[in-house]
Amino acid sequence: MNAVRDHLDDLGNDTDVVVITFAEQVNLTPYLARHELPFPVLSDTSLSAYRAFGIGRGTVRRVWGLRMVRRYIEIFRQQGFELPGKATEDTLQLGGNFIIDPDGILIYGYWGKGPDDRPPVWALIDTIETARN
Repeated sequence: MNAVRDHLDDLGNDTDVVVITFAEQVNLTPYLARHELPFPVLSDTSLSAYRAFGIGRGTVRRVWGLRMVRRYIEIFRQQGFELPGKATEDTLQLGGNFIIDPDGILIYGYWGKGPDDRPPVWALIDTIETARN
């Protein structure tokens, strides 16, 4: 979300960004209070949007493997050592990034293979610019 937030100007004024999460509102509210996000973040606790886009769940090995351990070590080095709290949502639920044109047509889809698997922001920007032309 931070990468997209940092490149909003590159997306253009006619592009709306919406984040959909499956987090319960009670858990989402403190997160939103800590992070200034200039776009809406919607809670889909039923996972209906995830299912509609074909976003599945990852395996324990893929989600909690060596790559994730390295990522936590990196976070601990940057932000100080503080163990994360107990997970409140499904830690195996995967995510994705999608671009829908003004006619409601899916023009870009990225189905994540792990919790940290997201497309580069330039890929999103390029898709939007191509669709405009």
